[in-house]
Amino acid sequence: MKNLRLASLVERMSRGSAPTALDPTERSRAPRGTKTEIDWTGIHNPDFVALGLGGTSMMAMLWSVANGRRCVGVELRGDPSLGVHWNIREDFWHHLGLIDQLMLERYGEEGIPRKGDGRLFKLRETFYSAVTDPGDVYADEIIAGIEESHVSGLIHHTEFIDDRWSDGTPKRVLTVLQPAKPPAEHDPEKVGRDMVTVLDGPSTFQAGASEVLIMLRRYLELIEEMDIAAGVTPRVRLFLSHRVAVGDEGDGDGFLKWMRQEDGFVSLPDGRKRLIIEEVQELDYRGRYRRIRKPGTSLIDLGVPELFMIAQGFDSSDADRLGFRQEDVAVDHHDGRGAVVAQADYLAGYLELHVGARLRRRIASEFDREGNEYWVRQIAVGHEDDPEVGWILVQVPDFKTFDPILAGLVPPGTPKRAKEYLNAYQQLLREFYLEQVSLITEIPVSDLEKVQAPYGPKLFSLIERIGADALVAGNGVVAGDSFGNGHFMTSGGAITGMVGHGSRVLRYWQARDAGVSREQAIRELADQIKVDTLGWLQVSAQEFSQAVPINFGEERIKEIEKQTGRGSGERANTIDATRRHRHSLVPLDPSDWRRLSVRSGRLHSSELPPLMTTHPAERQMMPDDMSAMGDDMRETVAAGAGSAS
Repeated sequence: MKNLRLASLVERMSRGSAPTALDPTERSRAPRGTKTEIDWTGIHNPDFVALGLGGTSMMAMLWSVANGRRCVGVELRGDPSLGVHWNIREDFWHHLGLIDQLMLERYGEEGIPRKGDGRLFKLRETFYSAVTDPGDVYADEIIAGIEESHVSGLIHHTEFIDDRWSDGTPKRVLTVLQPAKPPAEHDPEKVGRDMVTVLDGPSTFQAGASEVLIMLRRYLELIEEMDIAAGVTPRVRLFLSHRVAVGDEGDGDGFLKWMRQEDGFVSLPDGRKRLIIEEVQELDYRGRYRRIRKPGTSLIDLGVPELFMIAQGFDSSDADRLGFRQEDVAVDHHDGRGAVVAQADYLAGYLELHVGARLRRRIASEFDREGNEYWVRQIAVGHEDDPEVGWILVQVPDFKTFDPILAGLVPPGTPKRAKEYLNAYQQLLREFYLEQVSLITEIPVSDLEKVQAPYGPKLFSLIERIGADALVAGNGVVAGDSFGNGHFMTSGGAITGMVGHGSRVLRYWQARDAGVSREQAIRELADQIKVDTLGWLQVSAQEFSQAVPINFGEERIKEIEKQTGRGSGERANTIDATRRHRHSLVPLDPSDWRRLSVRSGRLHSSELPPLMTTHPAERQMMPDDMSAMGDDMRETVAAGAGSAS
């Protein structure tokens, strides 16, 4: 009888949908986005909504919570994953200290998050403290109480290499600067300084961008968790796989059909916006990241916040949906062409090199076939007591194309999409990158080829842009790189966003508490965001048209100019046609920044070799036996206070 029933079952299955009949999969629970599962406490009509949870937005949220406001954060990408290393001014440390102070004064110890070992989670001490250690450590380990460390490292070696030619001959000038001393106590007067003053100061700390962002994120997450556990209205609510609803992708319940034109930004008669968000899923679609509404989820109505801020990186679709536009920034290079668009191409890579507690910059002359001179820049960034961190970025001279056909690696007519073409293109990128890394690190290319490279080299283009007005709604502003971007090599974007734009939200709430109207307060907020970004652009201009990097500090720039004998107003010729050709070979893909490309190899745990005082071009004319240059290799030219140890 049992066999008869089994045979009958198999026969019924074979008549119908046999491929799915054996699959027991079903939705065993209600969709995650349904109103029955969402805890709506603290979601509707918050004081502040951050769209995008990078450093700018999270600092703005922290200032808001410290001023007694209720916040909601909306982020597409989950946990932070920005892999670069930042050079950070001391102002950031002072801002964290004031947030700690305000949180303690307002909420007491019972309202402050705690680390895994039960101690209070203090942002300033987690970022840097004189009584804990730096090194190869993750923010999550510190927050969990596993490591007695801090997130950042100090910069002990600040070095500048000037390899520009002079009067037709190669010339090298080395400058080693005294490291900036870390602050001993936090200074509230450093909060709210103008960005020119901040960026003209030297960098004091180095830290992995992801670790700084994770520190801020975990603090906000712990506030949310402790408030929900205590049964009180949460000061913070976070949605980490969400975006403002996009109506043109379709909506199953028809809720957005009547407002499809504006999607999740719903206009009110007074110019404010009501915000409706949705949960999304990310997929790798044919080599590019795409996001779609998560099946089975419902829309989430945040209501009308008093203030929302869009800070989603240099290309924000949300800002674009609200009519925000950026314009290219022009810079006069003093080469006779007048003002031209501030633009440069770079190769970024991460090598497991022991750069250490070092900020090293190099500027050099490159020449095209006609003998025209171009200035290119490089930077090497490490981390104190972490031998694996070697972020090195190199500028591509305007005449360089990386064209495999021109290089003779593939025959004429080879399609750009062919495997042979792409392989040759990537080979040219890597060869040029390692050559430039060798020049700034003094490590031979043959040794660099053996070093493990978790990332890159990746080609990207920097074009400075800025918006006309940060105000995009009666209750909304655009900030961070979404509003405008200057030169990235100075970490100016991180500082402008976290130190500048973030603290302007503090001033907004202070103005509101002082009786200033919402309309006036948000107008002043938008104006200050623009002022901060213009300050960043002002200081960034010398990264295009002047020699000395801005994060060495204004006084140090004067010392270097005195050493080199060159004013900062000079600039070599550039050509735009070659750059356009380079971009046409393999189009730049912003989403490619998140895609790892690990090249296996060894860890170069030794310290970088001493800087040689001879120019690389001069060494090529010298005999192979360089033993007589032992003393020369150890020489450095100390500026100002002398050599850094």
